[in-house]
Amino acid sequence: MVFIQPRLLALFMSLMLGLGAMPASAGDMEDDQINNRPSAMAMLADAVLARPVLLAGTLAGTGLFVVTLPFSALGGNVKEAADTLVVGLAKSTFTRCMGCTEVQDKWKNSQAAGE
Repeated sequence: MVFIQPRLLALFMSLMLGLGAMPASAGDMEDDQINNRPSAMAMLADAVLARPVLLAGTLAGTGLFVVTLPFSALGGNVKEAADTLVVGLAKSTFTRCMGCTEVQDKWKNSQAAGE
């Protein structure tokens, strides 16, 4: 039987407890989500958890795109494959504001463009 190391188990349990509290606080932010600035915790979670995962997804998507490029070219959907596998993840990784949700980032970009 395989036993989990106590430190790994403690880390996993800490993450589960921390992530379990997020849905409870999500209802509080529902009222006026667009105009709120990201909190320090949102920025920290984004920097520590989301960005590394998105970077790994971008790298995996790029590799998958290169592998499937001949098939995409034959099907005539290279642009769609690139947008889905590489561009979307890369934009979320490198251009989204720290701690912002997708809605907040779109609102911020529209304000910067003067719309």
